[in-house]
Amino acid sequence: MKLYYYPLSGHAHRAALFLSITGIDHELIEVDLPAGAHKQPDFLALNAFGEVPVLDDNGTIIADSLAILVYIARKIGPSHWLPTDPAEEAQVQRWLSVAAGKIAYGVCAARLITVFGAPFNADEVIERAHATLAVMERTLADHQWIAGTQEPSIADIALYSYVERAPEGNVDLSGYPRIQAWLRQIEGLPGFIPFQRTRAGLEA
Repeated sequence: MKLYYYPLSGHAHRAALFLSITGIDHELIEVDLPAGAHKQPDFLALNAFGEVPVLDDNGTIIADSLAILVYIARKIGPSHWLPTDPAEEAQVQRWLSVAAGKIAYGVCAARLITVFGAPFNADEVIERAHATLAVMERTLADHQWIAGTQEPSIADIALYSYVERAPEGNVDLSGYPRIQAWLRQIEGLPGFIPFQRTRAGLEA
């Protein structure tokens, strides 16, 4: 497998993290976003939206980070990563939707302001971020993993990258002890790889 990614992209980190944790042999191919490589014809042939990540599995092209997580989970066969029990799978899908929506327009958007200069209203997106984090904190009071599964699922992987990097967008995590414990659990999984910190004095 080849994963086209950009080191500072949380979407790309989700995919790279899951490939690493599952132990699937893969090659990381960095796409030079600052130079506009993602808008060139050869990359647009892989993903017409011009976004990373993109997975190339021997000619099977999967674009979108969450689609990649689902694909990999199904590829490795039945497992706790994407349960087949209808109720459990529905809970995982629910949190994938949170990752695509509330996380994207909250902690992710806040980070986009500080890291990439995105023209969002900081107060608005930070407020959204805390509203989502508060729900996660309450959920984790009753569950070890976010979707209520006995073992980690792709929902945990989908949420990790941007939540862990929330402070880069001026979203304080100090008031969320359960979220902090959940982050450490994910970091303790075999094969875990950290999300590269931003530049400007925040290098790991």
